[in-house]
Parts: sequence; C-alpha cells; structure tokens
Amino acid sequence: MTTWWPYVRLLAAALALAAILRQLSLAISNARAAGTAWGSDVPTVVANFFSYFTILSNVSCVVALVLGGVWLLRKRRGTAVEPVWLTTLFACASTYIVVTGIVYNLLLRSISIAGISDAWTNETLHVVIPLVLLVDAVLAPRRRPLPWRTIGVVVVFPILWALYTMIRANLVTGPATGDPWWYPYPFLDPHLVAGGYLGVAGYIVGIAVVITAVAAGVVWIGRRRSRGDGSEHTGRSGVTDHSGRSEVRP
Repeated sequence: MTTWWPYVRLLAAALALAAILRQLSLAISNARAAGTAWGSDVPTVVANFFSYFTILSNVSCVVALVLGGVWLLRKRRGTAVEPVWLTTLFACASTYIVVTGIVYNLLLRSISIAGISDAWTNETLHVVIPLVLLVDAVLAPRRRPLPWRTIGVVVVFPILWALYTMIRANLVTGPATGDPWWYPYPFLDPHLVAGGYLGVAGYIVGIAVVITAVAAGVVWIGRRRSRGDGSEHTGRSGVTDHSGRSEVRP
C-alpha cells in the first residue's frame, strides 16, 4: 500500500483543488455579472467564499494530502512512521472534512446549487474528499498513534471559525439578497432559524459535539491501528516505530 497510496493522496488533492478553483471561478463570475453594488463586490465575494467551512476544510485536505503524499514517496523505501506534525495535520483535516460531509448531507443536501455550483464540484467537495480522508484514516500506511489530547488541538480551529463567522456576519452585506448581514449557512442565520440566536446556539453546540466525536474517532482509529500493526508503547511518552527504534510521542 505504501507503493500506491501516495499517488491516491496526490490525485485526490488535485481533484479537490480543481473543485475549489472551479467554485471560486463561478463565485467571481456571478459577482461580475451582478447588477447590484453589493452583489458585484468581488473582494467581499472572495472573502465570503473562503469563509465557508466546506472550502476551508477542503483546503486543509489539499495541504494534508500533498504533504502526506510527498512524505510517503520520500519514505517509501523505509519503515518510519509519520512525524507527529503530519499525523496531527491529518487528524485535523480528516475531522473537518468528515464533519463537512455529515453536515452537508444531513442539513444542506436539499438546497439548490443551480448557478452557484456544478454537480461534480459539489459532490467532490462534500462526498468524494470526505470519503478519501475517511479511508486514509482507516487504511493509510505509516500512521502514528496520537495522544488523546490531540482532540483539543483539532477543535481549536472550528471554535475560532464559529466566532469569526458570528462576528463578521453583521459587518457584511449579503451579495445575493442585499441584507445587512451574511451567514455562510442557513442554520447559522438567526433570521432564519427558529428561536433566533438561541436556535443557532443549539446548532453550534450540536456540531461541536459531532466535531469532538469525529476527532475522538480519528484518534482512536490511529491508536488502535498502532496496536494492531505491532507498534509498541514504551512508557508514557514513547512509541516504537516499525523499525524498532523508540521515538518520543507527545
């Protein structure tokens, strides 16, 4: 698997990047064709584009898949396990993209994409890449076990994103509606959600629980795989890699 999995990673990264760039080109084209001052503001439209958790999670996957693919190619003749930073990056990217897939398919699948997305880009960003990262978490070679406190690292970005989203929302005019607010997803918009901000808080808490659960699952899979493939713990902070060398594990 070490022989061909890096190419799977690199191909998936190229597909995700192509989908992101296609989505961005559509957003910019729609802005240029808009007949309103707020709809034709390209810088705001681009900033909005990179404010979607879907886009940010896919960008994190592109970075992780490229770095992970290159690392495997460079180390394919050895037996070293992934460095801590790379496995942590994969834990973050896998969690974010799997949650993206879950939230989209449960809450947003019914929203029309006509004029704002293509079927292939939409499915790539919300289905294909989440499945690739899920399979990577379960099957990718050389995966290093991570400590449980990695979950705390994983949840930092979603918390910051939620704060950024709720603060920025009332500083931006909606490009499509002209409303003096803009939220990337309807379940975050207190003007649409029953109960207003209290209802939105309920969604945020629910998604936070899902993120934490998925992060815990990703860490658990890595730790269980390390036991199954012969890796040995060497005390509280050590783990023996596949070559038998004891390495420090945080």
